[in-house]
Amino acid sequence: MAGNHLHTIFSAHAAAPGGHYTQAVAHAGVLYVSGQLPVRANGEHSSGQPFEVQASIALDNLLAILDEAGLSQRDLLKVTVYVVDIQHWPAFDRIYARYLGEHKPARAVVPVPALHHGYLIEIDAVARIAQEQCP
Repeated sequence: MAGNHLHTIFSAHAAAPGGHYTQAVAHAGVLYVSGQLPVRANGEHSSGQPFEVQASIALDNLLAILDEAGLSQRDLLKVTVYVVDIQHWPAFDRIYARYLGEHKPARAVVPVPALHHGYLIEIDAVARIAQEQCP
């Protein structure tokens, strides 16, 4: 069946996977984006940077992957955000609103005790793929 196979997405404008996973997988009209840490596309780590910088890099990665799939922030259906220390929630909400504009997908912000490499944020997402865009 057309559109029922798995199609992996890779953007050179987002951080390359650091383990046994892909940046995103498209299947049956849905794009599943793996957790995006604040690693720059060139592999540069930013764990020592302020939360706001880390959040922006993680969101840049997410949007670059969406773009590679021919999508935009308006196609996001569900976003899950993992933050170390819930005190960062207000700052994240402001940055997120700036990136997404009027679009408000379903979202969860989950406080966690720690993230890989000492990062303060990780973001994963699910987005819709228009029927004509299905690979």
